[in-house]
Parts: sequence; structure tokens; C-alpha cells
Amino acid sequence: MLSMHLLDSLDADILLALDRDPQATVLSLSRSLGVARNTVHARLRRLLSDGSLAPFSQRVRTGALGLPLIAFISISISQSSSDEAMAALRTIPEIIEMHATTGDADLLAKVAAKDPADLHRVTRSMLAIPGVVRTSTAMSLVEVMPARTLPLLQAAAGKTRGDARVN
Repeated sequence: MLSMHLLDSLDADILLALDRDPQATVLSLSRSLGVARNTVHARLRRLLSDGSLAPFSQRVRTGALGLPLIAFISISISQSSSDEAMAALRTIPEIIEMHATTGDADLLAKVAAKDPADLHRVTRSMLAIPGVVRTSTAMSLVEVMPARTLPLLQAAAGKTRGDARVN
């Protein structure tokens, strides 16, 4: 894993400006923020290289790929083969996110599928992996709030709703 540094208010301002206009050039960002072009360029380069920014592919909605069904699958794995099981799970393309967790299961996977039958196929492929003991699936009915970091980014920039500065 890359070593990320904490974002400061200028980093946050740059990212908020890009959120408003993803096609903004470094020059237009520097002008709108009142910061030297080289400063904006260096900040963006650092954010990309240290892993602070996720890959662009993570912005793609799975529905646009023909995989509108989202499910969360709790996975219990044998502790003696956990590394091998996790490596094999990473090869399943429909698993779009996975976390090691506390509680009854060892892993929580976010999975994208075409429909319930496709989800069943994905779950069976998970269970076929040596070391995967059991799974428990919860299908998402509707996304009531997408993944978001905007409020956190606004706080890091020292801004409240409406982009007014906090005193």
C-alpha cells in the first residue's frame, strides 16, 4: 500500500474545483484558486503518486457495464488458507471491493452482477475456492446514498455548504 499524506486545505480546494469541472486544466485551476500553476501541477502529481486519488476506473458505475445488481457478501475463510483464499477471491472480476472485517465473517465483499442468477453463479465460484468455508449474501434493493467523500473534502478545505469559508 502506498503511503498517503493528509490532505491540506489547498489539496482539498483543488479537488473540489476538479469535482465541479473534471475537465479543468491546470492553468484554469491555478487561475480560479489564485495559486501558481506549478503549485497546482505539483500537488496533483503528488496526490496521484502517493495514492491519495483512486484510479479513474473507480468512478465507473457498474450498471453502465451491464451489472446493475449490487450485493454484499460476508465470507468466512479457513484461517490456515486465508492468504490463498483472498488471492483467489481477488481474481473474480465481479468482486469490486473487499474488506477484512471483525464479527462472524472474515471478509465483506461488494459484488456486481447482471441479475440474481448471475449473483448465484458468482457466489458458487466463491464457494468453490479452497479455504472459503461459507458465505452469506445481502442484495441491495436500491442505493439510497452513493459512496461519497464530498462533505469530508469540504471540511478539509474549511468550507461549509455553499462553499462559504468557515471562520
